[in-house]
Amino acid sequence: MGGIAGIIDFSRGLLSGTGLVNDMLQKLNHRGPDTLGLHATQSAILGSTRLSVCDPAGGSQPMTRSIGTHAYTLVYNGELFNINELRQELIQKGHTFYSHSDTEVLLTAYIEWGPSCVDKLNGMYAFAIWEEHRSRLFMARDRMGVKPLFYRIENDSLVFASELKALFCLKEIKPVVDREGLMEIFALSPGRTPGKTPFKNIRELKPGECLIFSRVGVYIHRYWQYESRPHAEGPEETAEHLSVLIKSAIRRQIVSDAPVCAFLSGGLDSSAISVIASAECRAKGDRLSTYSIRFPQDEQYFSETLCEPDSDSDFIRTVMEFLKSDHTIYTPGIEEMAEALADAVTARDLPGMADIDSSFLLLCREIAKDFKVAVSGECADEIFGGYPWYHNTGLIKENIFPWSNSLALRRKLLHRELAGLPLEDYARERFMETANEAPLLKEDREDTALRRRMFYINVKWFMANLLERQDRMAMAGGLEIRSPFSDHILAEYAWNIPWEIMNYGGMEKGILRLAMKNALPHAILARKKSPYPKTHHPDYQRKVSSMLENILSDKKSPLTGLIDSSFVKMLLESPGMIVSPWYGQLMTAPQLFAYLISLNIWIEKYGVTFSF
Repeated sequence: MGGIAGIIDFSRGLLSGTGLVNDMLQKLNHRGPDTLGLHATQSAILGSTRLSVCDPAGGSQPMTRSIGTHAYTLVYNGELFNINELRQELIQKGHTFYSHSDTEVLLTAYIEWGPSCVDKLNGMYAFAIWEEHRSRLFMARDRMGVKPLFYRIENDSLVFASELKALFCLKEIKPVVDREGLMEIFALSPGRTPGKTPFKNIRELKPGECLIFSRVGVYIHRYWQYESRPHAEGPEETAEHLSVLIKSAIRRQIVSDAPVCAFLSGGLDSSAISVIASAECRAKGDRLSTYSIRFPQDEQYFSETLCEPDSDSDFIRTVMEFLKSDHTIYTPGIEEMAEALADAVTARDLPGMADIDSSFLLLCREIAKDFKVAVSGECADEIFGGYPWYHNTGLIKENIFPWSNSLALRRKLLHRELAGLPLEDYARERFMETANEAPLLKEDREDTALRRRMFYINVKWFMANLLERQDRMAMAGGLEIRSPFSDHILAEYAWNIPWEIMNYGGMEKGILRLAMKNALPHAILARKKSPYPKTHHPDYQRKVSSMLENILSDKKSPLTGLIDSSFVKMLLESPGMIVSPWYGQLMTAPQLFAYLISLNIWIEKYGVTFSF
């Protein structure tokens, strides 16, 4: 794992500009504290920081290989999970390897197959390859978007980095938010439009995209997309097929030269990951370590809701005892979570999911004291239809993001000078853009087409946000997280499972429960979906309310120029006015207050300016 950065410029010599990329890498040092490397030519400087997980000695970057007079240089963030198959295929084609690293396999694959090498990759990755003889840069991002890659193109230059903060090391790149960026913040955040950022002229390579930049310009190509086709298997056969794919994905992703642990919430997804990973560990004579989070006095203050029907504690204990795992429960303090909001903003470079981010960051820091690699159950809800809105036929037919349908509240938050922003129109346009991309079959019934659309939008938007949260908080905490449910082979298969099979037994993710029926305790198989937890402690709401009141009382606070302070003060006095989550399933009053605090922190810390 690590971070990558680089500058390509065809109009000026770069050999004296290594200091700029070095500064960028310093901003990414948390992503790869083990090593730092640079490669410089007249038109290109590439750099990498690395967290050594597989073959620490043989995978150093940037890595350059030459074939005759043709030189190829790679910087790479991620892991490939099919390196053995790729290595054997490349050896048969006459290539020789000098290490066991996936870095060398990836670079050799590009030398052999060029840009089409991405079709052969199974993994989570973002990488850039400079071809000196062609004066050409190739960049690619994994199919599901697990690893990030941001860039800016201006005239004859391209700048790229794993995180936004690194781009701002260049004096010509400013953190400017224009009118469209402001609508991203108020209509969609903490989600955002695929490929966009709130910052003017700064973009992110979309999942499953590759980019070529040369003297003749830029070419962007989507190399992967879901493919709709008929599903011929019945429930039992589908479950058996899924079981094989899930086990294969987990086995691929727990391969590491560093010890691997697992997140365990007591839910279906993390329990499925943990039980298979535990079996693999036992086969090697090891014992799986598992981790969960619990909040202070959770038993006293937990309140059952439709989205959060029960507390995790009893279910965690059930799986922990079933697996006999070495389990650690981490309990962050209320003050600690509130204070960590600033660190979470810095990790994301954007205001995010408030304490849903900060508590996860603290958990990752705790795990990183003993482990470099963890596996999680992220992505299962998106590919198997776990969220409540998959099961609400009314929401499925509406042209709105079901996790962010509180646009009336969002509008009321706006300062009177911003009252003309067409938030509703902007959100609906972004929704329809994605909905119209969804691959459908001509024979799909109307309800099938609508559900395909819902699945597609969830993957492109909600899952993207959760993967961003996972990557930034984990990397900021010094941890690499792998998500076997993001395996594209598994996702491609799940995409075409009909809803009546997906919802087998009339329960969300019923087909996944059927696939795991012989592997997990009945209590876990029967448990209703419950999301990543939040604190229900009243002290947290009091803490963030006090922090927000202090911001509103300071006329110099940048937040006061964006929001209606009178309305927000009314919410602080009567938080019960926020009757439903304003984003996702959990972000109610305390999280909204924490989000506004994060927004203020972001503007101040990054020196954000607004142009609208």
